[in-house]
Amino acid sequence: MQTFQYPVPAEWPALQQRAAAAEAAEVEARVAQIFADVRQRGDEALRHYAATFDGVQLTNLRVSGAELEAAAAQVPAELQQAIRQARANVEKFHATQFHAEEPVETMPGVTCWRKSVPVQRVGLYIPGGTAPLFSTLLMLGVPARLAGCPEVVLCTPPQKDGSVNPVILFTAQLLGITTIVKAGGAQAVAALTGGTESVPAVDKIFGPGNRYVTAAKQLATRHGVAIDMPAGPSEVLVIADSTANPAFVAADLLSQAEHGPDSQVLLLTDSVELLPQVTAEVARQLAELPRREVAAQALQESRAILLRTPEEMLFFSNQYAPEHLILSVENAEQLAESVTSAGSVFLGHLTPEAAGDYASGTNHTLPTNGYARNYSGVSLDSFLKKITFQRITAQGLRQVGPVVETMAEAEGLRAHARAVTLRLESLMEKVR
Repeated sequence: MQTFQYPVPAEWPALQQRAAAAEAAEVEARVAQIFADVRQRGDEALRHYAATFDGVQLTNLRVSGAELEAAAAQVPAELQQAIRQARANVEKFHATQFHAEEPVETMPGVTCWRKSVPVQRVGLYIPGGTAPLFSTLLMLGVPARLAGCPEVVLCTPPQKDGSVNPVILFTAQLLGITTIVKAGGAQAVAALTGGTESVPAVDKIFGPGNRYVTAAKQLATRHGVAIDMPAGPSEVLVIADSTANPAFVAADLLSQAEHGPDSQVLLLTDSVELLPQVTAEVARQLAELPRREVAAQALQESRAILLRTPEEMLFFSNQYAPEHLILSVENAEQLAESVTSAGSVFLGHLTPEAAGDYASGTNHTLPTNGYARNYSGVSLDSFLKKITFQRITAQGLRQVGPVVETMAEAEGLRAHARAVTLRLESLMEKVR
């Protein structure tokens, strides 16, 4: 990790920069080509990309019922139980997010209300490869089911033998998801956007991925398909004081670094003694990780920064707007009151970010790349639409009508005013 001591505020923007994607234009151009190809050739294009990128020849893109049924036998009982417990926790937390709204009478005879309606067709993209994220399937599948989305389509890359990771299939079966497509990368997003012979088109796409998947999701929005949020490489910022355990802090930093070579981790501390202790622990623990080469690449773009006070550290953090924020400080709850920009916050020395990734109950699909300034993480609301309704009685029209007429005339929108005037005249004739 790069180390910086007491940088002045003018130097902060440079330290808050994420790794630049120098080849962004090239990625976008390639994704646009894939979209056009999938739109033109459908399943044939998906099979071509499976051979090219995944190294597998596929006959059927859909996971069969037999494959789905066989998955459970391949998942150890201990892992099955862990997934079931995590699902229960995620479900319990998200179930509290549904709130029925009561009708409101804004004026006598004018009643307005909102109704929550599930997004009808949702697509879940779950990365496979070296780190099949079955935990992300829980984070997306649970609220999708709670919201009542009628159609849920899962896309995930195939393994070299043409199968799908059995833990992903077990989790899908647990959630009642049966439409599962063996497709990954930008081509999966393209298929979910426009549909193919095997892939139903959807209304909204959820899920993380590499820079190609991220670019594909952004392109999907130009085709009328919504996405959960713009999401890039994973990141964590740890604020630690002299009471923090260096080994805990190092483990938290590495837990994000091992996600991918473009992940970013930041450490902020006001303790001169803690800084070298953490960097030493990072080096020691890194050597023990199976994914140490991936984590080591991420650490090259990561930073440890010595600042003067907790308030200064939090000010830096709010500017950076991390996906994950860990407050490993003595008075975590007090400091947390001033957090304004973060995807998810972890309080105290015994609250690892990994708990939120898997099983505490909160959602781990969170805004990255500074989008925590203006986006929330995935929640039950992400799978719902809020539709407003209103009903106006004769009394209500007499109350609100003149207000509408006056405002519409002032804006020069005569037809708007007439829509009210004609109704008021009709009411007056009935009175006569």
